[in-house]
Amino acid sequence: MTKTRILAALVMAPAVIGAALLLPTGWLMLLSAVAFLLALWEWFRLADVEDTLARSILLACNLALMVALVWGSKSSHPESLPLFQLVIVFGVVWWLLALLWLRHFDFAARHDGNARMFKLAAGTLAVVPAWCALAVIHAGQPHGHRWLLLALLLVWAADSGAYFCGRRFGGQWFGGRKLAARISPNKTLEGVAGGVALAMLVAMIGALLIGAGTAQLPAIALVAALTVLFSVAGDLFESLLKRHAGVKDSGTLIPGHGGVLDRIDSVLAALPVFALGKIWLGF
Repeated sequence: MTKTRILAALVMAPAVIGAALLLPTGWLMLLSAVAFLLALWEWFRLADVEDTLARSILLACNLALMVALVWGSKSSHPESLPLFQLVIVFGVVWWLLALLWLRHFDFAARHDGNARMFKLAAGTLAVVPAWCALAVIHAGQPHGHRWLLLALLLVWAADSGAYFCGRRFGGQWFGGRKLAARISPNKTLEGVAGGVALAMLVAMIGALLIGAGTAQLPAIALVAALTVLFSVAGDLFESLLKRHAGVKDSGTLIPGHGGVLDRIDSVLAALPVFALGKIWLGF
């Protein structure tokens, strides 16, 4: 399984990096929409929507929303994407509310209509704003494609740093306290600290390579730290959904990695925060 996981990662990582750096924004939006909608399809399964027709209709509704946002954002300055920016704000607000959901593990845990409604709404509020954030970051001038790659690298660095630091120092720095024992028992506070530290290093080096001035580094560091912390929330929220559904992975599409949602859960929460911070603080 480990060998398969590594081989899959060696294929996916260059593909994602190449797409972020080389594709025009329009094509990247199209390609990423496919990936994000696949993740949303898996989200519907975690929300107890088993009927294929029902899931197809829900997916079509979300696709229609994406198309409507593109149509409504047409202007003489295509890089501005005004409706996309508004949706990004909604996305950040949603993830702030998701933090409260994570504190109340049993909320919407029952397999009934009310729980399903909340989880379906959560799926749209997680996936569509993240897709909008990806587009806004990539379309930004100058060097939007590089800033998008940096945002993704922050998530990957945080994930890697958390894994290795958690394995090496888990339970040693914070009295054995877990990050969220009922949701993801293997995640430690030491792992989060290691992930944040590595991501901050990547943020500073990456920002300087992109061309950011030293005066911008404090703002970039703040946004990077918040991006990483929200990426952890994204990962935890998917774990919460899987706990409620009683499954180990969101799907089986990616060998050794589970489903698409298992690979981009952190990205869904990270991208809106990074995009909003970049817009607000102007770097």
